[in-house]
Amino acid sequence: MSAPAAPVMDSLAPSTPGRWSFGHVTVERVASGPLTLDRSDGTLLVRHSLTADDLSERLVAGVTASIQDADFGQDEFELTMVGLVRSTVDGALESWTTYYRNSLRELLDGSADFAPIHEKAHELVRGSVLDLGSCFGFLPLRLAGAGMDVTATDILPGTMILLDAVAPELGITINTLICDAGEVPTPDKSADTVTAIHLLEHVDNAVGEKVIAQALRIARERVVIAVPFEDEATACHGHIRTFDLESLRAVGEKTGAAFEVFEHHGGWLILDAR
Repeated sequence: MSAPAAPVMDSLAPSTPGRWSFGHVTVERVASGPLTLDRSDGTLLVRHSLTADDLSERLVAGVTASIQDADFGQDEFELTMVGLVRSTVDGALESWTTYYRNSLRELLDGSADFAPIHEKAHELVRGSVLDLGSCFGFLPLRLAGAGMDVTATDILPGTMILLDAVAPELGITINTLICDAGEVPTPDKSADTVTAIHLLEHVDNAVGEKVIAQALRIARERVVIAVPFEDEATACHGHIRTFDLESLRAVGEKTGAAFEVFEHHGGWLILDAR
């Protein structure tokens, strides 16, 4: 008999105001104090005193800095982030809309750590865009908000369901597709640009080659790839390998396509798909 399937998290499911739980992780808002993490009998309790103004992508850096637990992996990190959003503002859609609106504002005004990366990606794309591994979909939302025809993709259904729910609240029209970045069910040459922004560090070399092959198959003009440069892969963010300019150049050479490699808040590989 096969083991029962693990429960699937619904980030829009109802929850008690000020408290959110899934699996062994519980996040609750308290009146005051710093973010704390407490383990007991296989559970993780996260307490915080965030306000609606604190909800944005900059929380990623704050939570990362607060982690002193070597066993804190990607699943717990992601559950903690969801719990922080859901326990800070009452109402599922209201909490996520707050998080998205604040994050997009900071990414556009340059105050977010990731802002220079999104700005460079926006500068590099041409025409219609298919974004691989979109996660929350901030870059696709930025591009769609600027009037581009954009499709966001991710292997996790929950992220695309969330994006579909929040985008109308932001007044943005965007297409979404649930798929593996290495097996994208779209026709050849169906988008002008394919982007893979901070995706390759999450997959091994073999999967990364499949992702790039798919990107080159789909793109009519170019493929835009960005990766962080790290001394050590950040496990809590799901990173499993690191890059530098030399290794990124080797990735480009292996494709056989004309390419450009440069450094800008990490590494960039631009492949000519024509």
